[in-house]
Amino acid sequence: MAGREGGEVQLIDLVKRFGDFTAVDGLNLQMPRGEFFSLLGPSGCGKTTTLRMIAGFERPTEGQILLDGADMASTPPHKRNVNTVFQNYALFPHLTVEKNVAFGLKYQDLGKQEQATRVGEALELVRLTGFEKRRPSQLSGGQQQRVALARALILNPAVLLLDEPLGALDAKLRKALQIELKAIQEEVGITFIYVTHDQEEALTMSDRIAVMSNGRVEQIGPPKEVYEEPATAYVADFLGVSNLMDADADGATAGGCKVRHGDFELIAGQGEEDARGAVKLCIRPERVELEPADATGPNLVPGMVERVVYVGSVLHVLVNLAPGDKIQVWLQNEGDSVPFAQGAPVMVRFPQEALRVLPHGEVSEEGFVAAQAH
Repeated sequence: MAGREGGEVQLIDLVKRFGDFTAVDGLNLQMPRGEFFSLLGPSGCGKTTTLRMIAGFERPTEGQILLDGADMASTPPHKRNVNTVFQNYALFPHLTVEKNVAFGLKYQDLGKQEQATRVGEALELVRLTGFEKRRPSQLSGGQQQRVALARALILNPAVLLLDEPLGALDAKLRKALQIELKAIQEEVGITFIYVTHDQEEALTMSDRIAVMSNGRVEQIGPPKEVYEEPATAYVADFLGVSNLMDADADGATAGGCKVRHGDFELIAGQGEEDARGAVKLCIRPERVELEPADATGPNLVPGMVERVVYVGSVLHVLVNLAPGDKIQVWLQNEGDSVPFAQGAPVMVRFPQEALRVLPHGEVSEEGFVAAQAH
């Protein structure tokens, strides 16, 4: 199946209101040709409404939707060179796989042989060659998802929109299809715009991620940047698991920002080095270090192990810090006995290069719940 140059999508001051409720609030995004771009956020953040406006299923209240420079905001869906894959796949149960995939081609002036060739190429791309005569009821959930993908790609859209297409699948299959989807996107070379609330999906597949909250974008960037360098407490808490602690900042010092967490002075080498006053400290669980109770040195806070949870390759250690916070520490399982027992006093080291100062903002409810679940 021949790839094509993907379309560039640009959203300019995009707003969508439903009565008094603003679902999308002044969105400005640029998605270059051939990029795998994810809109990530909790339910109600505006990501699906944004996707529906790009598709043409919703009309924006204000703003522009540019596809290769042309404003599509008032263009009906069937006249936009985009296609959508939905979570429920929307396959026709009475049609075979090949007829489902070929459905969109009936509006194009193609001979039977060319149509059969296009269908064969699309099915080969999603690794369903040999399934042509089956009906959707004879397919697994993952196979149905691939049929829906082939049906969308066969029309060679400039942009493919994906609305949580893996949401109905089991965890193991979702992981496998995440890798497959990214490989397919790279092969066909078109722009994918992917909506999800699943942080792992976004991190695994995306070239760039826009983290959304309350109809606005909190941060945009490559997965590593958004994960390692969150711009706000909300992003840190929503994307993965973060330890967030209240602190008071005293401004810049050698190596970063001097902060006080309870009675303990720390140096944070990341984030807002010039901050003063109330801030949030952020550090990922895998970057925290545990040391014996008599350890000495910089950036240490005493604590006590509350619980150790075995989760296979990693040990999750829940620690109560002296200032009153409860944090998570993830230790690599090296096959030995658990190094820190429940109730043991410890010193918790926050490496300067991993400790980040963030504005004292809100955190996500989903991130808080996820952290507590661990």
